Amino acid sequence: MIGFGLRQLQAALNRKADEVQREFVAVSDRLEKIGRLLMEEAGEKHERLKAEQVELRSRQGVVAENVNLWRQRARDVLSQRGGTTLRAFLEELKLLEDVEVRAAVEHALYLMDAPPEELERLAAERGRPDAARTPVGRLIQCARTERDLRGPDPAPRLRAAVEFANRPGMALDQEAIAEAESFFSDDDPIVREVATLTAIQLYRFRAMRMADLDAAHAAVQALAKIPNPGAIPVLVEIAETPRTGFVMLDGNTVETENGRSRMVALLRLVEWHTAEARQAIRARRFDRDSNIVRAANRALELFPGEWDGTLQRPEPSP
Repeated sequence: MIGFGLRQLQAALNRKADEVQREFVAVSDRLEKIGRLLMEEAGEKHERLKAEQVELRSRQGVVAENVNLWRQRARDVLSQRGGTTLRAFLEELKLLEDVEVRAAVEHALYLMDAPPEELERLAAERGRPDAARTPVGRLIQCARTERDLRGPDPAPRLRAAVEFANRPGMALDQEAIAEAESFFSDDDPIVREVATLTAIQLYRFRAMRMADLDAAHAAVQALAKIPNPGAIPVLVEIAETPRTGFVMLDGNTVETENGRSRMVALLRLVEWHTAEARQAIRARRFDRDSNIVRAANRALELFPGEWDGTLQRPEPSP
């Protein structure tokens, strides 16, 4: 049961990071809008926009550091060695001024000290079959029973996946992603499809919107491993969209671009080898990233013919 309590605490810390992440997205959206307005305005209004831009860029860096801090705390929950170290870590978290996190910490400490009979009672209650289902569980239940989702038209299934991923905070919930992936091998093909499309859309959000580019890159890598053509449009979007974010380097938050994620997406598109993938790679011949340009040109040089979804490896030169 202590493991369950620690996972609940980790989820609370990740939700706090998600909350800060949403602020980062709002700041980034405003900065993007200001960038467009600066090309249209002049005089005093232009100067006001410039001042706001400077202030928001400074705020963006602070928020990014906060996101990384909360994510690191969440990762540290399950990496403490020994009860003494874990207890000291929990007591430190207990000092944070966040009601949900403090409640989760207190619950974890309670489970550490609870007698065996109390832990058995809690475990029995948690295992009851009438326990409330998770959001992913409810989506999967709909995939098993709702006529619209079980029809021959795949559009409702994609629409359900997109709507699910766009729910506030859902794409940032690691447990939701893991639960969706657990249905990839379900016996029901409709359930497999809905779960796969949902995971693709959850990874899309993380890849395209997260300030933490390390986490965003991990999402792109996971997306590249999904053997479903529904991933192709998302990989195209990632490959064609340069954006900035933050990574941790030597303990410091550093602003950088998502070039490595775009490269992973481009190389996976070569493996998909469809007409849509070829068109996207042709467009990258004029990319601002020289590495992307070289990779695109090399792919088109190695595979000059039509791309029909079957990757034929080129013969080695004699």
